Amino acid sequence: MTAVRPTAPAGAAAQGETLVDIDGLTIRLGREVVLRDVTLALRRGEIVTIVGPNGSGKTTLLRAILGAIRPSAGTISRFPGLRIGYVPQKLHVDRTLPLTVRRFLSLPVRVSDADAARALTRAGAAELSGRQMSGLSGGQFQRVMLARALLVDPDLLILDEATQGLDQPGSAAFYQRIEEVRREIGCAVVMVSHELHVVMAASDRVICLNGHVCCEGAPEHVASAPEYRALFGTGTQGALALYRHEHDHAHDHKGHGHGHDGHVHGHGDHGHDHDGHDHGSAT
Repeated sequence: MTAVRPTAPAGAAAQGETLVDIDGLTIRLGREVVLRDVTLALRRGEIVTIVGPNGSGKTTLLRAILGAIRPSAGTISRFPGLRIGYVPQKLHVDRTLPLTVRRFLSLPVRVSDADAARALTRAGAAELSGRQMSGLSGGQFQRVMLARALLVDPDLLILDEATQGLDQPGSAAFYQRIEEVRREIGCAVVMVSHELHVVMAASDRVICLNGHVCCEGAPEHVASAPEYRALFGTGTQGALALYRHEHDHAHDHKGHGHGHDGHVHGHGDHGHDHDGHDHGSAT
């Protein structure tokens, strides 16, 4: 039976508490099975990056978390009253329109000057309020999009290829800002990106997706996992050199909870044994 249900009593989620709990999620679009038996949990205060090749279901998973796609099977449980801020992959703004950043932030719902100023400051874009949207650089535009997502004071911030088109320094600066936002407001962050060299180092946890969860865990461990290397090779190892260590233990693919023990949770192509998974609050 497919269901979307709350996971906890109403009220503010505590640090580390589960905000979104996904169990056995399968999504079919037409005759195609895009996601199969996906099980994972998102907790307040963590930065999670979802990586995978084109067509692996990354954006579909985000849309399911947002509620834009209903599960074909499985469940998505959300913390009651969960506030989600979303930075989409692309947003077209007609460059011929005279639209300031401040006015843009009040579309479609008007926000106060104080709320707009606070969101822009959090996004590192306080000086852009009076600028025309058409005159912004790529990095400035993305910071304005981040400010727009922050207007709701999100518990969960979702970014879908938010740095697409930016150069590497611009991407690194944007992800540094995301870390500052996480630290300031204590939200969870879920990012999708192809920029493995940047996002792997910016994440607490990495989920490797290819229609199903191939493996997950701390970045330095996932980068060493055979499931990850089969998809991406070994080219991202250098990006992790600042803090990676040798990954010399064996992968036990059964009975792992989705905790923060730093180990890779490999799933391969087999079915998931849900009896071993813990989707409760982090301890």
